Amino acid sequence: MSNVMYNQMWHQTQEALNSLLDKESQKRAEPPRSEVFIFQMLATFYIKYVQIFRNLEDAYDQIVHPQKRMLIRKVLDGVMGRILELKNEMVELELAEFHYFDNILQDLKLTPQQLDIPIPKYFLKEKVEVLKEREKVLAQILADSRVGRPEVKSPVRTMPLEEAVKAIQTAERARQGRLRALFMKHIFLQEFKARQSRIFGDKTGDVGNAALRIQKVWRGFYQSRKTKLEREEEMVFLGMNPPHLFDEVSDAMTQAQKVACLRSVVQNKHEDHYREALVTIKDELKLTEGPDIKENLQDQIRRWFIECRNLTGNFPEYPEAEEGGSAVIFSNKTPQQVIDDIIASQEEEEKNKKKKNKTQEKKVKKREEKKGKKEKDKEEDEEWKMSPSVFLPAIEEGNSMYRDFWKNKDEAWNFAQDYDPELIKEEKRKELESEIRVQVDELMRQELKNLKLAVNREKELPTKGKKKKGGKNKKKGKKGRKGRKEDKDLTADRTIESLYKELVEEGLLVQALKVNLSDYIGEYSYLGTTLRQVSVEPMPSLLDVRQLIALYGILPLGSAEVHEKAPLVKSLLLAGPSGVGKKMLVHAICSETGANLFNLSADNIAGKYPGKSGLQMMVHLVLKVARQLQPSVVWIGDTEKTFYKKVPNTERMMEPKRLKKQLPKILKLLKPNDRILIVGTTRRPFDAELQSFCRVYQKIILVPRPDYASRYVLWRQTIQRYGGLITNTLNISCLAKVSDGFTQGHVVQAVRSVLTERRARQQPRKPLVAVEFVAALSGQSPVYQEEEDSFKNWYAKTPLGKKRALALQGGNVVKAKDKGKKGKKGKKEKKKKK
Repeated sequence: MSNVMYNQMWHQTQEALNSLLDKESQKRAEPPRSEVFIFQMLATFYIKYVQIFRNLEDAYDQIVHPQKRMLIRKVLDGVMGRILELKNEMVELELAEFHYFDNILQDLKLTPQQLDIPIPKYFLKEKVEVLKEREKVLAQILADSRVGRPEVKSPVRTMPLEEAVKAIQTAERARQGRLRALFMKHIFLQEFKARQSRIFGDKTGDVGNAALRIQKVWRGFYQSRKTKLEREEEMVFLGMNPPHLFDEVSDAMTQAQKVACLRSVVQNKHEDHYREALVTIKDELKLTEGPDIKENLQDQIRRWFIECRNLTGNFPEYPEAEEGGSAVIFSNKTPQQVIDDIIASQEEEEKNKKKKNKTQEKKVKKREEKKGKKEKDKEEDEEWKMSPSVFLPAIEEGNSMYRDFWKNKDEAWNFAQDYDPELIKEEKRKELESEIRVQVDELMRQELKNLKLAVNREKELPTKGKKKKGGKNKKKGKKGRKGRKEDKDLTADRTIESLYKELVEEGLLVQALKVNLSDYIGEYSYLGTTLRQVSVEPMPSLLDVRQLIALYGILPLGSAEVHEKAPLVKSLLLAGPSGVGKKMLVHAICSETGANLFNLSADNIAGKYPGKSGLQMMVHLVLKVARQLQPSVVWIGDTEKTFYKKVPNTERMMEPKRLKKQLPKILKLLKPNDRILIVGTTRRPFDAELQSFCRVYQKIILVPRPDYASRYVLWRQTIQRYGGLITNTLNISCLAKVSDGFTQGHVVQAVRSVLTERRARQQPRKPLVAVEFVAALSGQSPVYQEEEDSFKNWYAKTPLGKKRALALQGGNVVKAKDKGKKGKKGKKEKKKKK
């Protein structure tokens, strides 16, 4: 695709975003209706924002104009944050992490695949060199310390000469025996043919009959092959089978990939040109326009001095540098507007003096009004209101910049899509003006002081009241500092490199596997909406789980701006039976965002950093390195061990509950600007204390066994990945039905055991059959329905699960929320009484 095509895509996406912002502002102004209507509105906005996000991500990845990319990046981060905000609104409204949009997708004429959240490529592109350097350092430390590589000494056995001679003789005699057997078989066949010819005699066949037989066999074979091809063509035409060479990469795709790589090279080249231009153009402006800007500022400030003197009889107080200097007075204002502001401020001071006497009467009235308002607020709380968005102002600002600069801009002169010098000049003029203003302010302060000394000898120094106020504020600030307890840095004398090396050597910082989120194969749940209409809570599909991992884990960790402003998710819990891909999802979060992976599982930290001081040091090291090298993921595998109800006797020596009290403290220390995510995985959540479990983990994601649709896609893609050929003899639908209850791990293990190198070479002569995989599956134990129900029942006991159950029982969602609030209030009151 060309530059024109990507520019056109960007313009269309911006127009769609503009119309969506208008619709959203209209819907906000309308009064709320039923919950169904509100959810449809939120879901529609969510789906449309996802479509805009997909297009903007493609445009940002391929457009080579550096200034356009800066604007797209700003809007892209805003759209990402808005998607997370809408997701949070839907969770609070429906009281469920998983949502189903079948009806809305049909109305918008979209497929479920278009709802998939893309992972922005710039997460890794912008720090490729840093990641490569980090991988080298990590590999070097691992190689030097040999962590995770137990030394295996290969035993070298010397063979005596007599034993070696016997082995050679045995092998040689076996070879001669095989040759003798083959020779005897050949003699036997010759003798057999001679006997047959003696018994039956030599028969001369009819040439015509032979020709008829050959024709009959050939015509039968030809017709069967023709019928088979026609049947395949018909199935392709009906859409039941994929076309020929469907799975192979076409020449157009390979060419598109090459062009994409070339575009990334051009992007980097234009970025370098843009950075150089920022410096050169600023220097040029400083030489050509700098003196004029300085003169204009000085004249403007002098006029302000004289006009203030004529109006008030005194010279004004010059704003301090901390307050912004003269920029505070003249920010987008003419001299006449500044004079009007001075007169208005004087009038306001006189009015404030008169109002002081009336304040006490108003306080009494306010108390009475508050009592009446409380009753009204209770009624209003029951009505749903969309919470204010943090990202909409940034999106609107980016949209307005697009309309002002880029919508109707003629770029016929810029065929190569390099930087625009006029835009740089506009930006640098403002920067240059602010720099010169600082110098001018210092000069004009001195000039004002001289004027005051010359005209008013009595007012040489500034009033003492202001000094006192400043002194008081300083004292208060000091007291405030004394009251705070600053966290002690236990490793202030050590470098980050040494701490990083120590954590790697101890096995707490591990290398993440290179796994993409798209490798977590799954399919959309097509019965979700239907089941919820009948008040039945469906089990989530694997695609739903993948969506949540992208929304809660990858997008916030990948973008610092999104993480600071979006609804903060500090911790995630992945609960599900073994083999469903929980560990793979943790590694996918790290590989998609370039995050460090810290392993604080109970098994991994056993015996390391013993004692209370050792535990504090370990937590301090992990948090310090995670903050410095963010984004970071802290993984706690088998996290139910940290929150055991009762520790088994076999695990008491490990002290699995060491981190139980430390985890809530870690969560409190994490701030919005810390891109650190705590991820726990568990296969037996019912063994843990539920209350402490739910306090630590904000979001709980239930990872189920795959359903039929997911199993079908999983079998097909896994077989192809390991070199298998999909033919008509391999019934994948049958495999998907038979493997009900088996997890992704079972499927991968079965495919690996069947598709050996030898079996892969035999495929042209002996195609794959479903029975081979069934035999491999039979040796593994599946996840039964009872185990899945136990996970479902456990999830129903979590805070969000309880609220959802109350809503499904016929109660209102608002009532469910109120019950949760009342329960918390009741607990607080009981504690107070005690």
